[in-house]
Amino acid sequence: MVKDIVTGLIMVLVGLMLIFVVGCGSNAQTGAALGALAGAGIGQIAGRSTESTLIGAAVGGTAGYMLGNESDRKKTQAEMAYLHQQTDYATVNITNSNGSVSQVRLRKQGVGYVGTRGEYYNTLPTQDQLRPVYGF
Repeated sequence: MVKDIVTGLIMVLVGLMLIFVVGCGSNAQTGAALGALAGAGIGQIAGRSTESTLIGAAVGGTAGYMLGNESDRKKTQAEMAYLHQQTDYATVNITNSNGSVSQVRLRKQGVGYVGTRGEYYNTLPTQDQLRPVYGF
């Protein structure tokens, strides 16, 4: 019995070391690897047979993959929302009379742009068009 436990622990430790050394490309891959290792270890300890070890690895790997995949999906959605927001805005730098630079962030609306004071421009305005409103 002690030999089975030691074998299971060694298997889990070697697997964890491989994950940290090699790494995984996504949370789904990492979750699958960690789940398979944990499941194999639990299967080995609980059933003390090759079959229980393999079943534990399969169940653990599947559960780990599902959890990691959900995390990857949420991360991708957050990144897409951020990129979408960034494409809805444009920034124009205005050089002021004293040499300083003011940045004006314009929100894209249809084919035109809206300034922070509510004014509408049919196209992306130049700094000469924005200087009377935002510059000095």
